[in-house]
Amino acid sequence: CKTSERKSRGGKAETWSRGAAKEKTLECGQIVWGLAFSAWPAAEDGDTDPACAMGLPCLVLATGLNDGQIKVWEVQTGHLLFSLLGHQDVVRDLSFAPNGSPILVSASRDKTLRVWDLSRDVLFPSGDTFLLSPGRQVQVLSGHVQWVYCCSISPDCSMLCSAAGEKSALLWSMRSYTLIRRLEGHQSSVVSCDFSPDSALLVTASYDACVIMWDPYTGEQLRTLRHVPLHSTLDSSSEIHSSSLRSVCFSPEGLYLATVADDRLLRIWALELRSPVAFAPMTNGLCCMYFPHGGFIATGTRDGHVQFWTAPRVLSSLKHLCRKALRTFLTTYQVLALPIPRKLKEFLTYRTF
Repeated sequence: CKTSERKSRGGKAETWSRGAAKEKTLECGQIVWGLAFSAWPAAEDGDTDPACAMGLPCLVLATGLNDGQIKVWEVQTGHLLFSLLGHQDVVRDLSFAPNGSPILVSASRDKTLRVWDLSRDVLFPSGDTFLLSPGRQVQVLSGHVQWVYCCSISPDCSMLCSAAGEKSALLWSMRSYTLIRRLEGHQSSVVSCDFSPDSALLVTASYDACVIMWDPYTGEQLRTLRHVPLHSTLDSSSEIHSSSLRSVCFSPEGLYLATVADDRLLRIWALELRSPVAFAPMTNGLCCMYFPHGGFIATGTRDGHVQFWTAPRVLSSLKHLCRKALRTFLTTYQVLALPIPRKLKEFLTYRTF
């Protein structure tokens, strides 16, 4: 694998902190289907970064490839650190643990998910010698009967949700690596999933034109958002199936959702409402993601473009901030066991909107 690097042709307006902006190209040698940046923070003022202490760079990028390999790169230099081998087909999606631990989960067309610990070393034979390879495989999660192409780890790192070409999503324990439950309620293939920032909610998007909001602790369906097509946005001769949802994601503060569908619309939903609060016309949309600090949404398309959209900025109410803080470390069952009024319990468990 080769790394090419060149300086931007722009002037001072394009400079970054200590010099000209640079563009790096990582030559993976295969079609790249999935990407994930590690969540490890950079070291500051003498602090020892946990990743650096493990002998790994402070920020890495994992790439899921067409041949089943996962290649892990050092972001700053573009150097290939190591390859993770095990999948037998395309690696469709990747997710790092949000808490900064070197845990990586991969989803593949071989119908499995694999959990990797990038801090561990493993010896494997190579001729007459043994080579030391980081990134030991921790667990293989089997349970899907179709290609797995989406995985999401909850912000508290206790759960993992995976979606395949099936009508149900699977919820796994990240502590025991066992199946917690099947989330059944969609009428067609589930294609995308995401946890709320406090881990109290899980949303799944399906080809059945619905987004279902779940309580991941109880498996209860809390709300269904139905995508009603705006016929004016479609040509009368269009063969696009307008009900095909492609992606769903939570906003950083947890009060909005963004969805992309084949009816050529990006929708933004307020958590309290059953209809979108904003639309944007887009063609060939496949995926969407909020900027980590809010205010912008990035969307990816089939024709190779990434587009950026302004999104509603909101000042969270004190009630929501308190709920978010409590739900970050309290499960639904722990909230229900608190000696507090019923209405307060309903608010804290998102039963009231």
